[in-house]
Amino acid sequence: MIQARLRMKDLCADSGLSRQAIHFYIQAGLLPEGDKAGRNMAWYGPAHVDRLRLIRRLQEERLLPLKAIRALLAGDTSALPEAQRNLLAEVSSQLPASVIAAPARALPFAAALVRFDIGADELERMIELGLLSAAGAGDQRVLDGDAARLLDLWTQFRALGFTRERGFVVDDLVPIFAAARELVAHETQLLLSHLAHLPPTEVAPMIERALPIVQAALVHFHAAAVRTVFTALTPTPTPKE
Repeated sequence: MIQARLRMKDLCADSGLSRQAIHFYIQAGLLPEGDKAGRNMAWYGPAHVDRLRLIRRLQEERLLPLKAIRALLAGDTSALPEAQRNLLAEVSSQLPASVIAAPARALPFAAALVRFDIGADELERMIELGLLSAAGAGDQRVLDGDAARLLDLWTQFRALGFTRERGFVVDDLVPIFAAARELVAHETQLLLSHLAHLPPTEVAPMIERALPIVQAALVHFHAAAVRTVFTALTPTPTPKE
């Protein structure tokens, strides 16, 4: 699907924030810049709207300072208070490697192009959007251990007919990525607010056992939402007299 292109005034309307506030979040590193279309013009997309709404929720509902929000959005806990960082570190030390460690085998950039038959521009875009992380420079870059799984899923999308020619682009993965980040930010705050009084040796197995349940709940809610959409579009049969 082709992503909607929003001007700044549209982004303000959809997010409920002022132009000044949005520029502040961009300068603070909380929101990616738009795609420049001129000296004073940029295009934004649904991912920007989702990110702004998440920032507002974390500020207004969770009362988090911007520094902590930036840490959560970036997956970096260094900006959290020391006591909270220590708790997360202790819990992390109790979790098995299968939960906290990425697959050990990294993937060379050049090898990924061949193995998954993906265009260099698409792979570059995934890195630019933060969907993948890479170390190094140019074609010598190495993708992290999670890259192969995402690229395999993207290849499966393409094989089903969701092709570039039909308007499907890497950016379409951003809302899924943003939703996952928002969920983890929410889970982190639940852990810090509700389980901080428990010993890490008790919290870690709770998290390990809860992860498959949370993932199953995601599948359930997504499937239910899809059914709701298509059920609403299905005409109700007219009863025969």
